[in-house]
Amino acid sequence: QDKEKLEICKLNGPPSAETVKDMIRYARNVIEEFRRAKHYKYILCLTLTPLVELLEICELSLDKMGAVFEDSNVYMLHMMYQAMGVCLYVQDWEGALCYGQKIIRPYSKHYPSYSLNVASMWLKLGRLYMALKNRTAGVKALKRAIAIMEVAHGKDHPYISEIKKELEDH
Repeated sequence: QDKEKLEICKLNGPPSAETVKDMIRYARNVIEEFRRAKHYKYILCLTLTPLVELLEICELSLDKMGAVFEDSNVYMLHMMYQAMGVCLYVQDWEGALCYGQKIIRPYSKHYPSYSLNVASMWLKLGRLYMALKNRTAGVKALKRAIAIMEVAHGKDHPYISEIKKELEDH
């Protein structure tokens, strides 16, 4: 699956090997920069301004990487996941949902069928849909999360019961 995980854009023909290599270097650097900035800004100053800066790092990086990488590329997915996390933290439900919707299909391809990473993303999406009053999509996403978790954890796991109760309460 490495080819899918490192998918590149082919708009006007594939980019040169050097362009791809440079973009991978850039992606790795920006991921490391983001980690440092996230640590510094979350630990030292939990205010909205640094969080907006973190989201800007993500968005600018996604724009730049998007010229070479497909959305299914692991570097793009990593940055989208970080952007989703910032949106969740600042309670920007629509922004978080937008990133989550872009992430879920590649996650479902890259990870095994019963991966808890995929279940976790379905769970987040389900809760976001519910928060945004889209009950139909929320129920569908939560049921997908439960189906994976029942295989991974077993049908009687307390966490699954908790999610089922969430469904009943909505």
